[in-house]
Amino acid sequence: MEIKGLKVILHASAFFAPCLVPILFFIFIKDEEVKRLSVQALLFQFVMWLLISIGWVLIFTIVLAVVGIPMMIIFGLMVFIVPIIGIVKALQDEVWEYPIVGKWI
Repeated sequence: MEIKGLKVILHASAFFAPCLVPILFFIFIKDEEVKRLSVQALLFQFVMWLLISIGWVLIFTIVLAVVGIPMMIIFGLMVFIVPIIGIVKALQDEVWEYPIVGKWI
């Protein structure tokens, strides 16, 4: 399978297997760009779910609900929008990194 297809599958996996597919790609795919992208995808999912969890905790503290509700909305939308942007960029053969975690790897 060509690299473009692997990248599309990797980004699309955020909707059906956000942890399993990046781990499998990291283990079995030899291409360094796909490996780097799989680590970014996995880290992005972990960071987003961590931030969403923090948002939930903030919602239950009445005083900080003003911060928690926007966090939930923004990061909840990012979980869906960012992989779609990644799919589009992969289809256009553009180099793209996940926001927040892209520079970590």
